[in-house]
Amino acid sequence: MPSMDIVSEVDEEELRNAVENSRREVAGRFDLRGKEIEIDLKDNVVTLKSEDDFICKQLVDILRIQLSKRNVDPSSMEVDEKAVHSGKTFSLKVNFKQGIDSLVAKKLVKAIKDSKLKVQAAIQGDSVRITGKKRDDLQAVMRLAKESELGQPFQFDNFRD
Repeated sequence: MPSMDIVSEVDEEELRNAVENSRREVAGRFDLRGKEIEIDLKDNVVTLKSEDDFICKQLVDILRIQLSKRNVDPSSMEVDEKAVHSGKTFSLKVNFKQGIDSLVAKKLVKAIKDSKLKVQAAIQGDSVRITGKKRDDLQAVMRLAKESELGQPFQFDNFRD
């Protein structure tokens, strides 16, 4: 019986590469030259620090572009609403979602069941296990998960036939 797992993960190596590329781009940009800018990565949280709130927003855009180039879905980013001002620097934290929240998983399972496909969906921690009789049904679930607007990117693991 074919089965697969739907997960939501960010590749940490690609994230680290995107942060490094962002640092290189900032170092080479003329409009940011001479500014005090830091881009730090620690435990899937990127901290952007600069002298100005506007520059922090530019850094988020630079990071988003670099993530896209590295094939990491930028919709996995959770950017703080406002930059925190401390002393003469502004800092902005960007969190990356790992795993599927239970609320999102429930919505995904409900969407799968409402689609009337002949598959079973079960929530297993941070992933959703899908089993069905036909490979075509699992591929239809893949298409359904990609098209659903649940605010989180999905990847598909352990596709077994």
